[in-house]
Amino acid sequence: MKISNLIEQIKLKKSYLCVGIDPDLDKIPEHIKKLEDPLYFFSKAIIDSTIEFSVAIKFNIAFFEVYGVKGISSLERLINYVNKKYPKIFTIADAKRGDIGNSSDRYAKAYFDKFGFDSITVSPYMGKDSIEPFLSFKDKYAIILALTSNSGSKDFQLIPSEGKRVYERVLIESRKWKGSANIMYVVGATKASHLADIRRIIPDSFLLIPGIGRQGGSLKEVSFLGMNNNIGILVNSSRSIIYASKNEDFADIAGFEASKLQGEMELILKEKKFL
Repeated sequence: MKISNLIEQIKLKKSYLCVGIDPDLDKIPEHIKKLEDPLYFFSKAIIDSTIEFSVAIKFNIAFFEVYGVKGISSLERLINYVNKKYPKIFTIADAKRGDIGNSSDRYAKAYFDKFGFDSITVSPYMGKDSIEPFLSFKDKYAIILALTSNSGSKDFQLIPSEGKRVYERVLIESRKWKGSANIMYVVGATKASHLADIRRIIPDSFLLIPGIGRQGGSLKEVSFLGMNNNIGILVNSSRSIIYASKNEDFADIAGFEASKLQGEMELILKEKKFL
């Protein structure tokens, strides 16, 4: 998907919501567990109920890999369903890959060609030759972990390096890489105080911002500090939507929670004069 198409969808749906699909068999409703493919049917129900209010879906690959071959089969079934029924939705493989060049090339082909995702999250720790293979695919995107929400992010990301913090050096150096126009960045909502500095370095890039809701991030704060002239942000919400109910109404309640966030986003988009 082209970025221009994503921006078009944001304005059309009046939303920059990304729904995170993190299916945990210990948390899903009991009646779903009895089905032949509970990961698929739970996730599909969430997607169908929230698609009206969202422009992106982020599949957390760990929540599928943990179930082995069956989990990967469910993932493939889901992404095929989404690509066929909702071709205008932006899809993210939250896989956090990043390895030497030939391995990254295999990862890129797996998630872009085999599964058909629009984007994948990647770790920049091994440098440009571990990321550039992901950037060689037309209209596909590498979403680099820049400044994350977890408490351990300070262990490396905030360390000073030649007058900059490490995450700032990641932003600066990655802009020099071949195919850098196809880079997005992960910035945690709990790190909103850094967004002004981040936007000075990467004013035009899209940001994927997880961490609102149960992790404590503020939608309004990250929106006003993170948006650029082309909106430029996707805000992810996972658990507060998909586990809002453990009853048979779980999909309806998930849709309701997504609609509330969409309503808040619409007001912000109007206030920022995008609508």
